[in-house]
Amino acid sequence: MTESLKIAYSPCPNDTFVFHAWAHGKVPGAPALDVTFADIDITNGMAERGEYDVLKVSYAVLPWVLDEYALLPCGGALGRGCGPLVLTREPGVELTGKTVAVPSERSTAYLLFRLWAADTLSDGVTNVVVLPFHEIMPAVRDGKVDAGLVIHEARFTYRDYGLHCLADMGQHWESTTGLPIPLGAIIAKRSLGSERLRALAEAARTSVRMAWDDPEASRAYVLSHAQEMDPAVADQHIGLYVNEFTADLGESGYAAVRGLLTRAAAEGLVPPLGRDALGFV
Repeated sequence: MTESLKIAYSPCPNDTFVFHAWAHGKVPGAPALDVTFADIDITNGMAERGEYDVLKVSYAVLPWVLDEYALLPCGGALGRGCGPLVLTREPGVELTGKTVAVPSERSTAYLLFRLWAADTLSDGVTNVVVLPFHEIMPAVRDGKVDAGLVIHEARFTYRDYGLHCLADMGQHWESTTGLPIPLGAIIAKRSLGSERLRALAEAARTSVRMAWDDPEASRAYVLSHAQEMDPAVADQHIGLYVNEFTADLGESGYAAVRGLLTRAAAEGLVPPLGRDALGFV
């Protein structure tokens, strides 16, 4: 496996931390990577168009892409206490009839938001606008939208914008299902073949373990792509989103993904999954 594979993942600290070793040729026997940095909304679109060999995408987009891509059992983002938040300028805002900014209508955050809204808002979701995730908190602060659904490091920084947390989507998911929160997935083209897919999964897993073994090795790479993020926030970001599920989804990880997509299909939000759709090969 010597040829370069085209991969796209976000410049967020968890992704650059996870892929540092592999992207820099430090994983023995792994193929070289031709890396493109793109936010999750962009990579979701890449997956739907069948672009790139390997992609970091939202779990929410899987029902549309699993014919062409396989879910790798490692390298992604699941966890507990790490879900998206709904933020407002004032506490206790009633969202009925209000405008909510979201990072993508194909994001896992949006799926969790829709499931939360179905359970807690009498009239469900009303007006939704899509904004890049880094523009959402300023838009809420400046009154351009009534509320914002935020992801990533916004969990640690929203108070700096004078905002209030109206609801925690992950907390709602965990309390109603008992499962970890599925956020971002690593997928690879099925056309690469079963043997190569297994090798890619092992390369991703090794890259994760190498990052844990020597966190300082990736620090310059992480901070250079972290969009002027405070180093302490970057460390919090990594600590929250890179965990045991990143090394291996395991039984509870797969259960969380199936649970999310099954519930979403029942609400008519995504197409139903086939029985073996999440199979690794």
